[in-house]
Amino acid sequence: MERLSLNQKTVDQWGVRQVVDGCARAGIGAVGLWREPVADIGLEKAAKLVRDAGLRVSTLCRGGFLTAADPDARAAALADNRRAIEEAATLGTGVLVLVVGGLPAGDRDLPAARRRVADAVAELAPHAQAHGVRLALEPLHPMYCADRAVLSTLAQALDVAERFPVDRVGVAVDTFHVWWDPQIDAQIARAGARIATYQLADWVLPLPADVLLGRGYPGDGHVDFPALTAAVGAAGYTGDVEVEIFNADVWAQDGDEVIATVVDRYRSLMS
Repeated sequence: MERLSLNQKTVDQWGVRQVVDGCARAGIGAVGLWREPVADIGLEKAAKLVRDAGLRVSTLCRGGFLTAADPDARAAALADNRRAIEEAATLGTGVLVLVVGGLPAGDRDLPAARRRVADAVAELAPHAQAHGVRLALEPLHPMYCADRAVLSTLAQALDVAERFPVDRVGVAVDTFHVWWDPQIDAQIARAGARIATYQLADWVLPLPADVLLGRGYPGDGHVDFPALTAAVGAAGYTGDVEVEIFNADVWAQDGDEVIATVVDRYRSLMS
């Protein structure tokens, strides 16, 4: 249980205070926070709530959206990511998750978009290092390539991350996004110390009309969690294991019931 972290999106119906209190009641050691609800109550207040509850912040979600070609949009994205780095430092987490962004409107040049991601990470990495924060590039399932992440595989994320020192830029391994990849075992081994966070959610069918909300409780779908968890452990990862679920039905449930289910599934899958 010490390694279990509840990503705030799993109980999207709750604000920061409710999430922190719920985790404390359930004996969960960490919480993954999102910038928008943190902003709703104030950064310093959120940081104090977590500290006072005896919890830690496993990750902050999210930075990224770095693919803009327009100079003004690119400058705005970089400025926002610098703020996100500073917010992560204030919250006491060493990991800022980056969802790198999809194709700009009317753009079909994927290689160029990926180059812009690498260029932006190069600009952000020194700022992250100065604040003791590691950038975690998160590859998303290919169905999100156009609108959310032009990095679709762990290999693509590592191709960018490996240009930088391991303590500055790592990767996020999210089971929902990588379970299908025939190269995943080899790429997890390749990632090694670059694994900055390990996130759990299941691939359940049928997918909803809004595929963003298609993530299920671990154990409800098609992901081989024991195999992926073993691979991540063999790669040397010993950090928090974060359950992150986007699902309208889950969000409609009582938050404490959601947490109880998360704890039960985590114990069964990680034992």
